[in-house]
Amino acid sequence: MFGVVLIVGLALAGFAVYMVQGYFEQQQTALAQEQELRMKTGPLVEVFVLNKPLNYGDPITPEDVQVIYWQENALPEGIFRDRATLFPEAAPGPRYMMRGTGAFEPLLASRVTEPGEAAGLTGKLGPGLGAFTIRVDSSSGLAGLQPEDRVDVYWTGVAPGGNGEVTRLIEAAVQIIALDQAPKVAGEDALQMVRTVTVSGSREKIARLAQAQATGRLALSVVGNGAAAADGTIEVNGSSLLGMSPEEVVQVETARVCTTRVRKGGEMIETEIPCTN
Repeated sequence: MFGVVLIVGLALAGFAVYMVQGYFEQQQTALAQEQELRMKTGPLVEVFVLNKPLNYGDPITPEDVQVIYWQENALPEGIFRDRATLFPEAAPGPRYMMRGTGAFEPLLASRVTEPGEAAGLTGKLGPGLGAFTIRVDSSSGLAGLQPEDRVDVYWTGVAPGGNGEVTRLIEAAVQIIALDQAPKVAGEDALQMVRTVTVSGSREKIARLAQAQATGRLALSVVGNGAAAADGTIEVNGSSLLGMSPEEVVQVETARVCTTRVRKGGEMIETEIPCTN
């Protein structure tokens, strides 16, 4: 019996050693994989993200944010990593959203106002810049526009001294800072049509846009943020659109004819004579 118990005990001990050895090998493999992943991703740091969607103009409270881990070597510019920076103790008021942001999107300094600053147009204008609102309709406006998009502005009208309407590019890559969209119908999935577009620019640019809107029709065309400036004047009229050249009027000099008329009885006779002067 002692020998049997000894054999069974040795067998159980060997099996236990085998199981422990397999467990440690699994742990070492998992640890090696984790170390390899950390070497690829780099260190992780804490950043603040929203825990629910917020719209333009909504205030940001400490209950609206949470901390997640983000790769330190892939941090977006202007991301908040310190709670004291995001919510200063002596702040005159809360921060406000300057652009709609979804849940678990990072909070960026470019998307929020300074503490106590309202989310109005003033906060989006740079030094020396002003704002101008362009009226658009179903033919001149665009669906799906967003603030910070850039558009080319085209003017269509009759140029002074011109013959017919022309379309000309008057401002290139103007930045949109605000939109006024038509109310969305319940259950409608289509993109909303923009009614007015507010852009920023210098005083000279705003004066050009105001004059253009008063003397003709404006149309917008979305361009990429890195679009190059247009070379020269871009202008199209009906003739150039259809590939027709303007008709040239040629004056043809006709030969001068001199005649004399003589009445004979009741009949008037006209006779051609040489011209003397």
